[in-house]
Amino acid sequence: MDNPNQRSSHSSRTPTLGGIAFFYTLIFALFFIRGRDVFDEAMYIIPGLTILFIVGLKDDLVVISPGAKLLSQVFAIAFILTNPSFTIHSLNGFLNISEIPYYLYLIIGGFMMLTIINSYNLIDGIDGLASVVGIVIMVIYTTIFYLTEEYFFALLSITLNASLMAFLGFNLSSDKKIFMGDTGSLIVGFIISILTIKFLALRPDSYTELPFLLENAPLIAISILIVPLFDTARVFAIRIANNKAPFSPDRNHTHHVLIDYWGLTHKQASFIIGCFNLLFVMLFIVLGSKARNLGMVIMLVSVVVALGYIFFKYNYSFATLKQKIMLRRKVDKIKGKVEEVNGKKKKKNLSDQAQNKEEVE
Repeated sequence: MDNPNQRSSHSSRTPTLGGIAFFYTLIFALFFIRGRDVFDEAMYIIPGLTILFIVGLKDDLVVISPGAKLLSQVFAIAFILTNPSFTIHSLNGFLNISEIPYYLYLIIGGFMMLTIINSYNLIDGIDGLASVVGIVIMVIYTTIFYLTEEYFFALLSITLNASLMAFLGFNLSSDKKIFMGDTGSLIVGFIISILTIKFLALRPDSYTELPFLLENAPLIAISILIVPLFDTARVFAIRIANNKAPFSPDRNHTHHVLIDYWGLTHKQASFIIGCFNLLFVMLFIVLGSKARNLGMVIMLVSVVVALGYIFFKYNYSFATLKQKIMLRRKVDKIKGKVEEVNGKKKKKNLSDQAQNKEEVE
């Protein structure tokens, strides 16, 4: 159970082990779709999933250090990077980069997977957000792998998408609420990172069925993951600027801004961010069918800078947050007393009027 604290968006103790269902569903599905993988990818995915499942479950129950969690992610990622199916041989002309040495692929691939896993873990801060963003990402990857005839990864995407859809109903429920916890966010982030690596490792002839230029594939991958990547970059920049550790907790995430400053509900914030993610990907796919990657890079940087400027002023420390919460509680308390006094006065006036009426009669 997760007990609410000063950073929490929920007010009552809530179960956090929803991610257990993700793990068993994926293992069960991999048992049936294993024959569709060309390089026996399922047998490399299962150990990584199991490692993150155990670590995430332990973190949800007793809490473990960020260092131990990071080390477990490295071990899980190592299983994936050693499979030849995920080897990125070339960026196909992106920024004039073609061939990639194997050692450089290991560094880039490992860093990319670590970034995606932890970025997704960090956006799991309000009801529905991680599920909605995950569903959008899975829909896109399902479409991509279906068009490229990579049916094993299309089925893997569909499986996780179904799990997220089922979980979303409970996550948004008022009386049956459950969180995915670190168990769920690590597993979902791990699968998303696997699909991203596979997307970038596709053969050049596979891209003929996709509606964008081959050289724009890295930018399409960034656009698919724009929500977790932008939020993580923004939060880390704020924390470092305030002389704090990058993984120190606060309420400076984009979704917290939408809730605390703009007054949106969890559902509203989650669906707005999810719709933005979907529209952003569609825009880049349309532009990626014609524009060259330099123009796409300039546009991506411009959008990120614009979003960063919009959200720049919305950051605060624990002290400021505590003051705001206390002030809001005092205001609510004063309002309650005023309403109570007004209610009593109204009742008294009605009683006096009734008594006067009886005396007149």
